[in-house]
Parts: sequence; C-alpha cells; structure tokens
Amino acid sequence: MHNCEETDSLDRCIRQKFGLEHKQAQLYSPLVLAYIGDGIYELVIRTIVVGQGNRQVNKLHRQASRYAKAQAQSEMMETLLPLLGEEETSVYMRGRNAKSHTTAKNASVNDYRRATGFEALMGYLYLQGNMERLLELVKTAVDHYTPKEHTGMEARNAYK
Repeated sequence: MHNCEETDSLDRCIRQKFGLEHKQAQLYSPLVLAYIGDGIYELVIRTIVVGQGNRQVNKLHRQASRYAKAQAQSEMMETLLPLLGEEETSVYMRGRNAKSHTTAKNASVNDYRRATGFEALMGYLYLQGNMERLLELVKTAVDHYTPKEHTGMEARNAYK
C-alpha cells in the first residue's frame, strides 16, 4: 500500500489505506452516489462553518443544518443547473428521478427529489476525484443561497 500524497484525493487516500478497489463513479446507482454525496457535502459545509469561528457545537450544527436540508439543496440546484455540463446534468437528473423508499421530514417531495439529485452530483464529483469542481459548485451555491430563518418549533428549539 502506498502512503497518501498531498495531491491525492480524499477518496483515493481512503481506498489506499483500506485496500479498496477503485470503481468508476458511473457504475454506482444514483442513490449510492447521493449517499456518499450527502456525506461529502456535509463535510464541506461543516468545514466552512467551523472555519468561520470557534462556537458552541449546537450553534455550529444549526448553521450547517441551514445549508444541508433538502429545501436548501433544492434551491441551490436552481442556481447550479445552468452551470452544469452535459454529464453533470445527466448525473443530477438520474439522482432526481431515482425511486427512493424514504422521504425527508419537513421537505416537499419535489425538494427532496432535487436534493437527492444535488447529492448524487456531489457524490459523483467526489468519486471522480474532481474536488475542485465539487468545491466550485458548492461555493457558487452557498454564495447565492440565503438561508431561511427558523420559524415555529424550530426557532423555539434552536435557543434551548
């Protein structure tokens, strides 16, 4: 096994360290892409939030959650869709159209499906080793997204 080099992607480092075989991202189902995409997107968002300053963990979680919920990802896709290439659009559409047996709490079916497409795209770019493009899209999405303020029960629970 090789040591992880500074220029290696996170995916490659993990595969090397644990002796995992490389598979082309195109071979994964859209829901598997969304599964890994959810995790890598969450890591990016948490890294951004933590980088903005040392705060209480519950405040960090609330800030990150504003960008990780299905409605936010759905709205971000409206910004990103015109910027995607043909292959990226295809991955997004496959994710959006995938038949999932779960639904998001507090999200419409349409938002949940678009969010699944968003996460599939993130997973695809990650498994392709294209972190530069993934981060470029996340930055564009975050820069153009205005989180909604907490309302109702969310607001009451946010300050406990």
